[in-house]
Amino acid sequence: MGFVVAIDGPAGSGKGTVTEILAKKLKLNSIDTGAMYRCVTLAMIRNNVDISNIEKVMEVLNNINIDLQKVNNQLVVKLNGEDVSKEIRENPVNKMVSKVSAIKEVREKLVDLQRKMAETQDVIMEGRDITTVVFPNADVKIYMDADLEERAKRRYAQNKAKNIECTYEEVLEDMRQRDENDMNKPIGALKKADDAILVDSTNLTQKQVVKKIEKIIKNTKKVKKLEPRIYWERPETKWKKFVRKFVKGFLRTLYKITFRMEITGEENKTKAGENGGYIICANHVNFLDAVAVVVFSKEKIRFIGKYDLARVGIIRWLEHLFDVIPIKRNTQDLEAMKRCLKALKNKEILGIFPEGTRKGMEKHQKVKNGAAFMAIKSGVPVVPVGISGEFKPFKKVYITYGEPIDMSKYKIKGKEKEGQEQATKEIMDNIVMLTNGKK
Repeated sequence: MGFVVAIDGPAGSGKGTVTEILAKKLKLNSIDTGAMYRCVTLAMIRNNVDISNIEKVMEVLNNINIDLQKVNNQLVVKLNGEDVSKEIRENPVNKMVSKVSAIKEVREKLVDLQRKMAETQDVIMEGRDITTVVFPNADVKIYMDADLEERAKRRYAQNKAKNIECTYEEVLEDMRQRDENDMNKPIGALKKADDAILVDSTNLTQKQVVKKIEKIIKNTKKVKKLEPRIYWERPETKWKKFVRKFVKGFLRTLYKITFRMEITGEENKTKAGENGGYIICANHVNFLDAVAVVVFSKEKIRFIGKYDLARVGIIRWLEHLFDVIPIKRNTQDLEAMKRCLKALKNKEILGIFPEGTRKGMEKHQKVKNGAAFMAIKSGVPVVPVGISGEFKPFKKVYITYGEPIDMSKYKIKGKEKEGQEQATKEIMDNIVMLTNGKK
């Protein structure tokens, strides 16, 4: 798979123009997914197809050819060999494209085509569900937005420049209806992906928007180049063990002096590890808390850490030393999941923050089910941990280990998701209880 930049957003947010500019500046292949859906819509109109008749829809789908070409830096869209670049932007297509793009069979055919285009080249794509459906694991995810009135003004100006007859009021109403249709589609609805970066262009110039997204893309490319080093697993040698022991001892002494650490309930870890590995789940109050759990444990604990942190050399070195498992948050990081399950199978101990981010509960973030999923799948217990304190010099910090939680009762056949939700709730309830007990 090549490097993929995915941009979603409502009509008139400027994503099409910005995508074209970025494609030229960063030498990415731009694939106008909207033009592809418009071609299919135009084909349906020309063939007088009742789009509720799936048999007829499939007949048209199987007999059309869509070709996107760049001629003198302009996108030329061809439907069965005919240049339809202007026609697909006119009102008949505008009014129908949302309904056609909501048809499951249409989406499946075009999504498959779009994914194939990205297999062998670096691409940038814009649309309605590129970050959520087409490329949920895209390297860069952007959600472009702007106020409805501002978007309508832009589209009206574009139509005038192309000699398309319309009034501002017509464009505004059409855009309002399109937003409603796009956001309420049963398939491929327009919504912001959890890990997409929001870029509101209402009060930004086109140049400012381009600069902002360009910076995000370039930074991500730098991290991508580091990926082999981030995912590298340092062999367990005598020298590595010695250095780890030394660093652990130094940090433990530093923490004792600085934070006056008080740790209770450690016998619960011994109980949990009687038959092998287990998972430690704690609340995440500060970037220093994972270090505290690791250095004050006799056992070796492998924490799951945010992938982006490993961009910094010294942090990457420490993560390799302590065998931290890097994970890309809010994505389906299968590599991280495989490493975690392998570690549990080998009777290792994993450390996870279910909140997913620092002070997640205070920010009302949805708690992640990853720990519950892995515990249930691996058949290992979970040890809840409450961390209290602000990690300020000479102020006490408490780490309290709770009773191990048996996850086997949540292995419900046919109701896996419900089981994980219930297990996560019990884990978090215990963490809150342990934390509040020290306040």
